[in-house]
Amino acid sequence: MAKKISVLQTPTFKKAVEKLKANQKTELDTAIKALVAKPTLGEQKKRSLAFLRVYKFKMNKQMTLLGYSFNDSTLTLELMALGSHENFYRDVKRKL
Repeated sequence: MAKKISVLQTPTFKKAVEKLKANQKTELDTAIKALVAKPTLGEQKKRSLAFLRVYKFKMNKQMTLLGYSFNDSTLTLELMALGSHENFYRDVKRKL
C-alpha cells in the first residue's frame, strides 16, 4: 500500500491559486496529483535554491512552474510558489 503524503501550502502559494480561473485550477490539481504520486518529478535546484524542486507543466497552453519541497522522512509535500518562468526564481528567493 502506498504511503500517505501530506500536502501543505505556503501563504504565497495560496494567494497565487486564489487568482486562478476554474479551468486553471483543474490543470493545477492534475499537476499536484502527479507530484503526490511521484514527488521526485520536479527538478532539484542548486545553491541558494537547494531547498526547492520545480515542476514544469502547461496551464492554458503556457509553461508554468510549480515550486515545492518534499521531505521523504515525514512524507510532506510543501507547495511554495506558482508562476510563469519570468522572474520566478528571483521572486522565490525574495519571498521564501
